[in-house]
Amino acid sequence: MTVLVVGSVALDSVETPFGRADDVLGGSATFFAASASLLTPVQVVGVVGSDYPMDRLEPLVKRGVDLAGLEQADGESFRWRGRYRHDLNSAETLETSLGVFSHFRPKIPEQFRSAPFVFLGNIDPRLQLDVLEQMNSPRLVKAAHWIMEHGPRHVIIKKGEHGAFMFSPSTVFYAPAYPLEDVFDPTGAGDAFAGGFIGYLSRTGDLSAPNLKRAVVYGSAMGSFAVERFSIARFLEIGPTDIARRVRDFHRLVSFDQDLLP
Repeated sequence: MTVLVVGSVALDSVETPFGRADDVLGGSATFFAASASLLTPVQVVGVVGSDYPMDRLEPLVKRGVDLAGLEQADGESFRWRGRYRHDLNSAETLETSLGVFSHFRPKIPEQFRSAPFVFLGNIDPRLQLDVLEQMNSPRLVKAAHWIMEHGPRHVIIKKGEHGAFMFSPSTVFYAPAYPLEDVFDPTGAGDAFAGGFIGYLSRTGDLSAPNLKRAVVYGSAMGSFAVERFSIARFLEIGPTDIARRVRDFHRLVSFDQDLLP
């Protein structure tokens, strides 16, 4: 199956205690696509300026990311500059320049409108609703927080280094964050989590409760890869074997012998 992502495609400049990276690929749609495309085909809708280095997206295209919905408009691209101190859970925004993103009005190509899974990134909720009206009949959508009280049956709360919770009508499932020796840059980890979560559901086509739990673990695994390098660099290094190994590590991390139960 295919996943559609609508969100920002940006250029980031990031400082952490472990280094610095300038004008690297960033944005919610970029991180999501880099993560999800390791599991399933991805279609991207977004906008960049005439200054955007489109050639740097070529590795994602070769992996099967369809950029037919990525508009290149006259003007400057969305840029974000931020800094993380030793508390990597909190980013200090030093500068934001929306550029052409400030006038973004998503136009979903006809060939994208039948995507069964849709991820709505950081855009105005009114635009998110407009996107949904352009879609045919998506099976699963992740959108702004306020719609959660209007019908979704599952809610996922990401807690950074403290893992992620999935709330369903009758159960609560928790996946811890993967313990890493080196964390370079937490930018985009949440969108990478979403890419792993929805990408796995798209690949399997299974929305059962057990598979949703597995999808949360895949999301946590992909989020853990994201923080190991600046930008999307880690996703360009790994493949299916690396993902499977990390998911197995998650299983060993949280499983135990039920005979030990009182």
